[in-house]
Amino acid sequence: MKFGTSGLRGLSVDLVAGGASIYANAFGRYLIESGKAKLGDPIFVGRDFRDSSPAIAAICVEVLKDVGFEVCDCGTAPTPALAHYSMRKSAASLMVTGSHIPADRNGIKFYNPDGEIAKPDEAAITALAANARTTKAYVDQGLANQDHAGKCLDLFYQRNIGLLPVGALSGLKIGVYQHSTVAGDFIAEVLAYYGARVVPLGRSATFIAVDTEAVSNETIALLADWTKLYGLDAIVSADGDGDRPLVADERGIPLRGDLLGVMAAQFLCADVVVTPVTSNSGIEALGVPVRRTRVGSPFVIAGMKEALAAGKERVVGFEANGGLLTASACSVRGHLIDPLPTRDCMLPILVAVSLIASRNEPLSTIARSYNLPITASDRLENFPTADGIRLIDHLRASEANLAFFLKDAGDVASRNDVDGVRVALVDKRIIHFRASGNAPEMRCYVEAATETAAMTLLGIGLDRLRHWVSAKGGASEGGDR
Repeated sequence: MKFGTSGLRGLSVDLVAGGASIYANAFGRYLIESGKAKLGDPIFVGRDFRDSSPAIAAICVEVLKDVGFEVCDCGTAPTPALAHYSMRKSAASLMVTGSHIPADRNGIKFYNPDGEIAKPDEAAITALAANARTTKAYVDQGLANQDHAGKCLDLFYQRNIGLLPVGALSGLKIGVYQHSTVAGDFIAEVLAYYGARVVPLGRSATFIAVDTEAVSNETIALLADWTKLYGLDAIVSADGDGDRPLVADERGIPLRGDLLGVMAAQFLCADVVVTPVTSNSGIEALGVPVRRTRVGSPFVIAGMKEALAAGKERVVGFEANGGLLTASACSVRGHLIDPLPTRDCMLPILVAVSLIASRNEPLSTIARSYNLPITASDRLENFPTADGIRLIDHLRASEANLAFFLKDAGDVASRNDVDGVRVALVDKRIIHFRASGNAPEMRCYVEAATETAAMTLLGIGLDRLRHWVSAKGGASEGGDR
């Protein structure tokens, strides 16, 4: 068990066997000991559609009851809906989800009464979990009363139906790739409210891990086939727990998440944008002040708090996966949107598809009009965490190591070590390596002037990672090991 870029992660069997009870107990104790909650307070629990999620959620319910909370089960709900609901109730919450990672893994996201936990909270919860004295074996005793499930979704629905004018999506035909995302029906319902003709697509009873930051070739092929078959203006979707948006244009080509973030930030008239170093480097040229952070929603939230403290009024954050965060209330068309300092898929989806109607242009044309550098990313799965740490340390150790590793990519101009290793090449292309915080994976991000150049550089980066693994952690890299 460990905290990643957002929430606790681990193997499903380990969470069921004891991890969930230990960390739910630690979270409950932390809330009480820190004064963020008191005995008898409500705490809200939600979950995604993974096979292991009901059992893990039921265990968490029983543990939190034993700690002394009034546990309220919100059932299967998108993470931003659960967070929004619990914040309105000034209560803590807990979401059982592995987000976009493979089905044999799962996780838990924790929320203080004022929003997503920060890195210091994670450290305190981890310390309590390490000193756990478990005397009771928790088992799946069934879920608590779900009276709050409908209320949670209804409140989030009300938040989203005031964002656009009535009928704003009339005339559009939009596919909703529902796969196994807990947000599938919700997205379709909101789009239909605005007048879109909704085509449900690809619902699956088996959990499918959809990573909106590294959409698989198989998924892109599905999207392309569906756009042609149904004549769609766009296809939208989300990851497993509905906090990361996926928006594909009329050709079935997904838009980058950071572009969706830019669209949403402009829609909200942001005074400042807070985003990780992995987001597109062209964002700074769009005229809104930008603060760069490490990857992970806790770092973005910390950056947004700093912006508020500096006097900024409309503070918006987003990640390269498209998840949008707001630190301040924003008024849109007279509709006040509460702050939601956790990732949200809905607002970016609505903003992107509304531009098709308001501009009367295909989404691909709209995307090109932002003139951002072409970006691409992918991951190498089953990359041991220890090997990832060793690789990053190796690349940071000397200029010679870095130059040798990237000899097939080009000459190094500069390097940024904020999160992983981000390298600007002499010809202005960018390549960035970083270990995933959620799973044993290495991610590679690239930027270039053309799609061909970006995909070529991405291929080189992935090949270098594969070579590192095959060389058993780079024993032959640069001859210095």
